[in-house]
Amino acid sequence: MKRCSWVPKGNHQYEAYHDLEWGKPLTDDRALFELLCLETYQAGLSWATVLKKRQAFRQVFHNYEIASVGQMGAQDLANALENPQIIRHKQKLQATITNAKAVQIIQQERGSFANYLWEFVGGEVIMNRVDAQHPVPAQIQLSQQLAKDLKKRGFAFVGPTTVYAFLEAAGFVNDHEVDCDFR
Repeated sequence: MKRCSWVPKGNHQYEAYHDLEWGKPLTDDRALFELLCLETYQAGLSWATVLKKRQAFRQVFHNYEIASVGQMGAQDLANALENPQIIRHKQKLQATITNAKAVQIIQQERGSFANYLWEFVGGEVIMNRVDAQHPVPAQIQLSQQLAKDLKKRGFAFVGPTTVYAFLEAAGFVNDHEVDCDFR
């Protein structure tokens, strides 16, 4: 099967992520929150590093159950910073807790985090043409708008580049290459 050119050949974890998850439209708040967190951890690092540490992150952050993460405190953060199985970046880990609290407020206002996010794309997946002549941008106007709104709502580590990667991963934007069998 033909995959997007960014997927390293022979890296089974990466291939599985691409084939089974990346770009699939999500409506589950827990799954959306997890992907947003993973994208924040990835800032400045490789996605392969994040994927390798994903299970450990799930353990530390209660499988990304939003209410449980939102209740984590200073001692939980201190314990996470001692865990060598995750990326121990204090601001990114604190952002996970901060963002869980912000997601809960959105859930109260909009019924779900998914409802809020899908409003930004009018409920429809944005289908892009990605090939050699049309490479994937680092960010777009949509990711700039969403990042701005998320920050206004108290989210952390959600710049427009991180948000664009999240929009792709969560299926709001389809950036599979045109010759990818998973498009």
